[in-house]
Amino acid sequence: EDVWNRQFAAAGSDYPEPTLVMFSRSVSSACGSASSAAGPFYCPADRKVYLDASFFQELADRFGAPGDFAAAYVIAHEVGHHIQTVTGTSSEVRAAQQRAQGQGEANALQVRMELQADCYAGVWAHYADRTNFLDEGDIEEGLRAAAAIGDDTLQRNAGRRVTPESFTHGTSEQRQEWFSAGYRSGDVNACDTFSSRAL
Repeated sequence: EDVWNRQFAAAGSDYPEPTLVMFSRSVSSACGSASSAAGPFYCPADRKVYLDASFFQELADRFGAPGDFAAAYVIAHEVGHHIQTVTGTSSEVRAAQQRAQGQGEANALQVRMELQADCYAGVWAHYADRTNFLDEGDIEEGLRAAAAIGDDTLQRNAGRRVTPESFTHGTSEQRQEWFSAGYRSGDVNACDTFSSRAL
């Protein structure tokens, strides 16, 4: 939150911090009820980040992405969705998804939104690294986590055919690329996934 307070202040605005909600098994939010199976999520309706503590053990055991920074990356990604809500990106994307020609197009917009949240997580990591908050190997842990939860990797590991039109978060490579773009630059302007021709 220190990083985002400074970023918003530098841009001449206030940063309304999200609320963190830890839960186990299930939780009710303004976006509806969710179980642990859903994993961590952000609810724009109440501006809260919901984290099931058991997910981080699953990230290590099932997805092969252990480490405290793997967890930090996931949290920073969810805070990235809060940034999108505060700046109006979320509502613009939802409106565009309503106008989309089919599910594939709506999913493609969702991928761009998720990759931007990954990039914002990288921006946070950029500044965290400069305040001696990170340890040796932390960025690698984050990149490993990004790779472990890419849509292509998840589909392959579930024994399913990889179907890009069904992606909602991006490939492992894309998730790593956009996290890295934010980390290298420390600049939210480097996170414009919506204008990127590479997607």
